[in-house]
Amino acid sequence: MGVAFIATGMVLTALSTTEAAAQKGYEFTSFTVIESIVPNGVGRSRIIEALETRDYKEFTTVRTEEDNERNKSDRGEIRVKNFAETKILNFYNIGGIRFQNIAANDAVIASKVNAMFDEGWELITITVGVESNSGKDDGDGIYITRYYFKRAK
Repeated sequence: MGVAFIATGMVLTALSTTEAAAQKGYEFTSFTVIESIVPNGVGRSRIIEALETRDYKEFTTVRTEEDNERNKSDRGEIRVKNFAETKILNFYNIGGIRFQNIAANDAVIASKVNAMFDEGWELITITVGVESNSGKDDGDGIYITRYYFKRAK
């Protein structure tokens, strides 16, 4: 009986904490790091951060068996024209992979993350991906890393 009471108390505490957090509200933001792995230093590497917001509902279509019309959102309305673009270095130059470039990128990205912390943002997740066709004589590819943050409104 005592164990059930304690478990119920923990659940109620968790629910009230979650409810308080929901009432308080959060805002979310992200930035994306794109690091080129194109040989010979011809790629472009950047940190990209949107400076405008978009409401996803304006570009969402619900499709059903009865109404299967495709999404006709205008790409021009979705596109963000105001964004911050921070130049970082490519992984390769004419001589091959540059470890100094990777270290420099780490320093710039850490500076960006630290600035976000200073502004009250909390890092909640990092998502990574690589794009490369890896076919014969593959010379193209990028690393994409997204950093997601939240803070109380």
